[in-house]
Amino acid sequence: METDTLHDYKISPLNLEEEILALKKKLNAVILAHYYQESEIQDLADFIGDSLELAKRAASTDADVIVFAGVHFMAETAKILNPNKKVLLPDLNAGCSLAEGCPAPMFKKFREAHSDHIVISYINCSAAVKALSDIICTSSSAVKIIEQLPKEQKIIFAPDKNLGRYIIKKTGRDMLLWDGSCIVHETFSERKIINLKTENPNALLIAHPECEETILNRADFIGSTSALFKFTQDSPANEFIVATEEGIIHQMLKKSPGKKFIPAPPNANCACNECPYMKLNTMEKLYLCLKDGKPEIILDEETRIKALKPIQRMLEMS
Repeated sequence: METDTLHDYKISPLNLEEEILALKKKLNAVILAHYYQESEIQDLADFIGDSLELAKRAASTDADVIVFAGVHFMAETAKILNPNKKVLLPDLNAGCSLAEGCPAPMFKKFREAHSDHIVISYINCSAAVKALSDIICTSSSAVKIIEQLPKEQKIIFAPDKNLGRYIIKKTGRDMLLWDGSCIVHETFSERKIINLKTENPNALLIAHPECEETILNRADFIGSTSALFKFTQDSPANEFIVATEEGIIHQMLKKSPGKKFIPAPPNANCACNECPYMKLNTMEKLYLCLKDGKPEIILDEETRIKALKPIQRMLEMS
């Protein structure tokens, strides 16, 4: 099957932004973009945020069409919250290593084997896994949510083991962890970061809790994507080594143009500190999804209703 291109619509790349904004107005659409998107997509989005902020914005929008410039689980979350709205994702292949590493059939068996546990799932999971969960959380809300549960309550935490270990350390809770991880946050090199700190002694290391423990142990500040962003604005420091997907640096530079931001290096000599899934969305694909009204996120109603309850609990508890 052939894919439409700009050439098919006789649109110059130079006019892309203008065309996207015109279509957005015509369709009464809203563009939600994650911090890890390409900078040009961030610049024309109606709202930029992390998973929790985007979920809240999706829940409150009065737009007829939601275009989610992010990854599949985020667009699914928007559809769960907005069953009567059209939700578009520029590239359906924009997935997530955490979501893919936690298949619903396997997770169902895991849950059944530990039926006395409550299931708290990180939002980076499929709608089918959300439907098997009791509460959804984000990296910014996880500690707050877990601290509201009785201390004797047994907990399964999925799918990110690194975030789970960080939460265990913060809360002192004993949780059963699903063995999953993010391909981006697991790739940062402790050795290279030590070298960077030596070369930039005044730079603070800031890290997302999805990073491995060796990185978190060296971090000056640990927080969600939004928390890292806010920290760089509020901190008197002028240099930061950023251990999360480097797309966030675009917004950091816009808000703090006089400060220096150094992306934390991966082990390999590659662009492994960029999420390959996030980068599948492009300006051309954003235009085409608005023009064609696809790819559209479709969920069966039974899964949607089951997944809605734990998301609503997250929004209430966070």
